Amino acid sequence: MKTKVLKMVGIISVCLMAVIMLSGCESVTQKADHQDTWSRIEKNKQVTIGLDVTFVPMGFENQSGKIVGFDVDLAKAVFKQYGIKPVFQPIDWSMNVTELRNTTIDLIWNGFTITPERQAVVNFSKPYLANDQELVTLKSSHINKFSDMKGKYLGAQNGSAGLNDIDDQPKLLKQYIKNQSPILYNSFTNAFIDLNHGRISGLLIDSTYANYYIAHQPNPDMYKVVRGKFPPEEFGVGIRKGDKTMQAKINAAFKKLAKNGELEKICKKWFGKNYNSPLMKLTNNTK
Repeated sequence: MKTKVLKMVGIISVCLMAVIMLSGCESVTQKADHQDTWSRIEKNKQVTIGLDVTFVPMGFENQSGKIVGFDVDLAKAVFKQYGIKPVFQPIDWSMNVTELRNTTIDLIWNGFTITPERQAVVNFSKPYLANDQELVTLKSSHINKFSDMKGKYLGAQNGSAGLNDIDDQPKLLKQYIKNQSPILYNSFTNAFIDLNHGRISGLLIDSTYANYYIAHQPNPDMYKVVRGKFPPEEFGVGIRKGDKTMQAKINAAFKKLAKNGELEKICKKWFGKNYNSPLMKLTNNTK
């Protein structure tokens, strides 16, 4: 009996220690959430930006292993105004908010869609690019509308806004697909490989990625883009709740880039004429 009691005490002690440790981690995260870190970043002249390095054309590794993309150019242009160097840190995209809140990174900047769920845990910059969710298929599949996906496999990226849309509005697409559940991928690159080989029949994807990817394929005409009724989206920079100065600095820089024409140059470099930036409206109402 004594041995059993001692074992029970030991188990309870371990459980209590685990609770204390978890509580401590949570308190550290909560503390970080409410800190304004701009003075540290300004002093170190460096800011760490988290991104998915497979998200063409927003932020990705080119053939030389260099991280490039629309968001990369835009972030560099923003922080150049403050003499700060952005460091681009590859992350598991499904863990982006966790990485931000535990201070592994300072910003989430990689086609990060503004949603009410995300706004509950992070702040956002002003939206800088408009985006839609599109269903990309092969023309040979003869899929012309969402209902044509009935009984077929759909792909989506884990942690993506598209995946949220699938779950939030099941009658638009989810009700038709095989098992009423998409196949999840860590990157759109892998998803396109499966689409090209017929392992999935459709891929729900950001229009920014889809347009760029298809345009750079040897045979762009083999793909068909199907647009449904998912709500339009806007990209913003994810910022910790306490980083009010950071938020103000980024927004001020956006305003300047929209006014002096540099934003338009970056947009045309990556998207040609096929872009829609809410920030361009600032050119008409800034002084």
